[in-house]
Amino acid sequence: MKTKSSEQAFDELCRGAEEILVKQDLADKLALRRPLRVKAGFDPTAPDLHLGHFVLLNKMRQFQDLGHEVIFLIGDFTGMIGDPSGKSATRPPLTRDEVSANAQTYAAQVSKILDQERTRLEFNSRWMGKMDASGLVELAARHTVARMLDRDDFQKRYKAGKPISIHEFLYPLIQGYDSVALQADVELGGTDQKFNLLVGRQLQQTYGQPPQVVMTMPLLEGLDGINKMSKSLGNYIGITDPPLEMFGKLMSISDELMWRYFELLSARPLEDLQALKRSVNDGANPRDIKLSLASELVARFHDSAASERAQAEFIARHRDQAVPEGLTVVKVAAPGGQIGVAHLLKAAGLVESTSEAFRLIQQGGVRIDGTRVDDKALAIPAGADHVLQVGRRRFARVSVF
Repeated sequence: MKTKSSEQAFDELCRGAEEILVKQDLADKLALRRPLRVKAGFDPTAPDLHLGHFVLLNKMRQFQDLGHEVIFLIGDFTGMIGDPSGKSATRPPLTRDEVSANAQTYAAQVSKILDQERTRLEFNSRWMGKMDASGLVELAARHTVARMLDRDDFQKRYKAGKPISIHEFLYPLIQGYDSVALQADVELGGTDQKFNLLVGRQLQQTYGQPPQVVMTMPLLEGLDGINKMSKSLGNYIGITDPPLEMFGKLMSISDELMWRYFELLSARPLEDLQALKRSVNDGANPRDIKLSLASELVARFHDSAASERAQAEFIARHRDQAVPEGLTVVKVAAPGGQIGVAHLLKAAGLVESTSEAFRLIQQGGVRIDGTRVDDKALAIPAGADHVLQVGRRRFARVSVF
């Protein structure tokens, strides 16, 4: 274990966390000076991981670098149920083949972040697949319907008369039992997972184990700066994105959002981040700071050479593309929460028709926030400002609402 004091380790591990239940328990466990078992579960519901997942993985790496045992748990059993967290209707369950295929890609991608040799990879089918009906009944007897209905999303659906399937009640129970099976000291999850994590803490107590520390991490905003990072919203940065594409996406985030990305994704010490903020207050260009963030993250997911090439190409592409000062902001409505790029260009007055926009995109003549647009079907989410560019000299600043 690294020779940081328990107080230093505590401060580093609390960095970026939304909530820690219970903080004193974490401090006490760290003071034991033994490796803690730190668990985070991921249901393989989609084949690719993005930087929203990396918030949890980065925290796991911090624990790992301090000498603790990290357990990357793939919920291949729970994935066939479907996590009801934040859902207003029953989720369609995945097939065993879908779960298995996605799980394989997760295992490969996580090696970009965690030290493979020091990461314990588990599948919850290892113990749940062996549990018979009587074992499941015994598990269900350790929780109540009243406690389940305390959960906000279940409560809303129940009051609205929307159906709640019995198997959805099993999800938090099984996730909680994972902590029992693994004898977890700490469990990490997003803020939307708080109920499930607390079920694990409660179940451990009923099984005679010390209760785990629950650490919730924020849900990372996507490129629009408002909505949770999501592939379905198109506001995500995939950890398998090519270096230049990843670099460009990171450079497109707002200066304000940059600090949140630093806090949740960067491996730089807290004192370094404080120094960077002071430098901006003293007049440093936020763009230069953002370059360092993009360089660090691209190097993390690829390598230093790829990061250097991406930075050099990004700078070369944008050297002669200075945005004119004094652009008037054009407000553009996005019915349904998003607008197609061709319609956005037309609404901003940069093209006469959507067909002209499609032609220009095909020719590589359209950029959004400095990044070339290649997808004619690209949809821009509401809730953010963007700089549009057509050719070398036509610009518009738009606010999509």
